[in-house]
Amino acid sequence: MLCITVEDFLFWKKKQLSKGGDQQSFAVLLDCIGGISTSDLTIISINPRGNLYLKKNLEFLESVWDDHLLKSCPIQYLCGITFWRDLKLKVTNKVLIPRPETELIVDIVFSKFQKKSEKLFFAELGTGSGAISIALALAYPLSQGIATDIDRDALEIATKNFINSSRQSNLKFYRGNWWSPLQGFKGKLDLAISNPPYIPRDTYEKLPKEVKKFEPKVALLGGEDGLKHIREIIQKAPLFLKENGWLILENHFDQSEKVKQLLINNQFTSIEILKDLSGIGRFTIGRYK
Repeated sequence: MLCITVEDFLFWKKKQLSKGGDQQSFAVLLDCIGGISTSDLTIISINPRGNLYLKKNLEFLESVWDDHLLKSCPIQYLCGITFWRDLKLKVTNKVLIPRPETELIVDIVFSKFQKKSEKLFFAELGTGSGAISIALALAYPLSQGIATDIDRDALEIATKNFINSSRQSNLKFYRGNWWSPLQGFKGKLDLAISNPPYIPRDTYEKLPKEVKKFEPKVALLGGEDGLKHIREIIQKAPLFLKENGWLILENHFDQSEKVKQLLINNQFTSIEILKDLSGIGRFTIGRYK
């Protein structure tokens, strides 16, 4: 551990933020590499006296921050870590960085299955870092979950994240495209969740470079209209869900009505469009029959 006065640290912190970037990204850097948590920052800002202990020296932290600013590489990839809900997850450029709005998927599940003692059988299609499935496996310890992904590297990351987050064994990982790894579980799922690639091609071409240049295209691009993968998931869902099983999807901000119609066309009922923290219809859910 490296010792530095709080006064010197705060001066250095102010200097770094004056270069650009945002407070949230800087906080990730300090926590993941420096060993200074958000609560530590709050305490020293209230009482800026004494000393602080860092895992890495300021020169190293500054070099990572400069790299972030110069190349526009997401700080989560440079640190190899992201925070999501109450999880600390390993991430590389092989997986999408899980967004704060996606946290609401877990809350939607909580609203439909309120007893944490329930023995659910759930599947997440396209798990990426494993964030959603891990959160559900921890919240419903008596349940069994399956997380799928087409990318081998993503599954390795998700598996490590589950091992690091839990001593439970109620989540399994399968490689394959959408429903293909689940052929042995037809008609058995209480719940299926997916945050699939849903960005339309024209929109993808206009994404900020920190997203387009660094995050995996396969996890973002949803075909010409953004609905390519959502269509496939919805059309095949009735084969795998139990009667009254739920399907929960995240979609682009302007796709909810189209996704709702796809659910209606495939015999789903109790369909709802749910808003994210910005008031956008980000989630479309339905119950099969």
